[in-house]
Amino acid sequence: MTAPRRLNGSLDEHLAAFARGAEDLIEERELRRRLEGALERDEPLRVKFGMDPSSPDLHLGHAIPLMKLRDLQLLGHQVVLIVGDATAMVGDPSGRSKLRPVLTREQVEANLETYTAQAGLVLDLERTEVVRNASWFDGMGFEGLLDLTTRMTVAQMVERDTFQKRLSAGEPVGINEFLYPLMQGWDSVQVRSDAELGGTDQLFNLLVGRRLQEQEGQRPQVVVTTPLVNGLDGRKMSKSYGNAVGLTDSAREMTFGLMRLDDEAMRTWFVQLTRVPLEDVEALLAGHPREAKARLAHEVTAFFHGADEAQAAAAAFDREVRDRQLPEDLPEWAWGAPLEGEAALPNVLHAMGLVQSTSEARRAIQQGGVRLDGEVQSDPRVLLAAPAAPVLIQVGKKRAARLLPPQG
Repeated sequence: MTAPRRLNGSLDEHLAAFARGAEDLIEERELRRRLEGALERDEPLRVKFGMDPSSPDLHLGHAIPLMKLRDLQLLGHQVVLIVGDATAMVGDPSGRSKLRPVLTREQVEANLETYTAQAGLVLDLERTEVVRNASWFDGMGFEGLLDLTTRMTVAQMVERDTFQKRLSAGEPVGINEFLYPLMQGWDSVQVRSDAELGGTDQLFNLLVGRRLQEQEGQRPQVVVTTPLVNGLDGRKMSKSYGNAVGLTDSAREMTFGLMRLDDEAMRTWFVQLTRVPLEDVEALLAGHPREAKARLAHEVTAFFHGADEAQAAAAAFDREVRDRQLPEDLPEWAWGAPLEGEAALPNVLHAMGLVQSTSEARRAIQQGGVRLDGEVQSDPRVLLAAPAAPVLIQVGKKRAARLLPPQG
């Protein structure tokens, strides 16, 4: 009985999977030759991607290369996921304007608990080769490390624009930062990668991998870079900025977040984070921006949560934001400590968590932004007592809760 083929699809389909949304493709002719040979021999290419567990969670920016890896995995190629437990302790200098703090092994191990699992939201981990690079770096020893440092000169290393900018600005560059590109490149040697993916800020590191493979007599890997995307507000995507969409966010959080995306960023997000045909993307972008954004939010949310949850989240957004209705899961707060007897309205708002302070509450009342059961309240001195029935309290357009009678 003939064994089933490992690779599927045409040469054009394989090339298109590598090329979709790629910023750099080095060398495209070499990629074509390798794919032709791979399809003829039914031998998957080894496609490498490295992730340093430098923080505990992944966001949609991290999902961009993972989506491309998923496409290649579905075509039958072997994805090699390097979990950089050694490189994370050195720290990637890509795009860094200052020396970054060095992580401890304990911090790296804590982050590793979530990293691989979250990558599994996009990749089929049962078909993914997951390797820790500490498995070879921990045993390298001082002599091996010295040998690695001889592979490049200081002049070659400072060709990197990140280092040039920092040196020109008088910012320090650590010797340990010179090790990072060499370590990432050595990963490619160890796993014998045919192609490596990374963000545009990784181009220097990926090319170092080609250099080291050639020195070791291996065929240099094809390099594919994808663009970096900013957060929902145009700044660097970061949970600390509140502008990131996490891979583990709920369907509601994803949809509501994506509907905040700047219109100018939609083309990049469509190309990188969905598999909507490119001609359809152009048609969507030529139409109404709100409808295009709703489609984008649906595609991304449905990928991680399924179509039903994506539709429910979209309906909630339309009801609460577009149509300005109240959410079905409105917070509720029962009258009780710290409120006793009668309490001034600003104190009630603060106790319910609808404002940060009583002074903020007074300002909102004076500006006509507070309503009780739909009636505007304009006097911050008004006193409230324990209600006999639920009272809807609204502060502005986005904050609302129900004040309930005392419990028990």
